[in-house]
Amino acid sequence: MVDEALANEVRKLRDEGMSDPKDVLKIFELMKQASAEVDDLKEELEDIDQFIGQMVVEDKGFKWWVKIGDGAFDYGEGDAEDPSFTMSANWETMGGLMSGEVDGTSAYMSGDLKIEGNLQDTMAYGEYLAFAAETLQEMDEG
Repeated sequence: MVDEALANEVRKLRDEGMSDPKDVLKIFELMKQASAEVDDLKEELEDIDQFIGQMVVEDKGFKWWVKIGDGAFDYGEGDAEDPSFTMSANWETMGGLMSGEVDGTSAYMSGDLKIEGNLQDTMAYGEYLAFAAETLQEMDEG
């Protein structure tokens, strides 16, 4: 069962904005819980070959990793072991990506978002996050 208090906290972050990069971990915890319970998310994860992505918020000295695919979603603070890609940006860009206010492709093309490694996995990461965010939004409204 998705933690309702956490869901409320994430709703508040979505509505009011994130001031601290560690807020991202709350969003990922909610996604992890939903990914284990919501059939549409579970099915989507089954169709993805597992990869690990590393995210770096350059101006805040904050890092987190995400492991997605083969039916699982996991995350953690710090350095990833053998990531297939690394995304780096300042907090304004990374926070905007997480809130949906910044388009990843535009940020990459403008140089605000740096990506090293497997671009296909990076795109799968972005697509899954968008799908999960949309699914969580529908749950809120439903």
